[in-house]
Amino acid sequence: METMGKKRRPRPSFTPGFKAEIVELCRRGERSVGQVAKDFELTETTVGAV
Repeated sequence: METMGKKRRPRPSFTPGFKAEIVELCRRGERSVGQVAKDFELTETTVGAV
């Protein structure tokens, strides 16, 4: 299903190890979720879903 002529980007998939790294960085509290997302070129929404 196309919306307004735009194609959807494929949903990214992440390895369990990558997810664990992102979670650990967020839990440490040294950087905000927004900063972790920016550092890894992700959106805050994506990081929240990890």
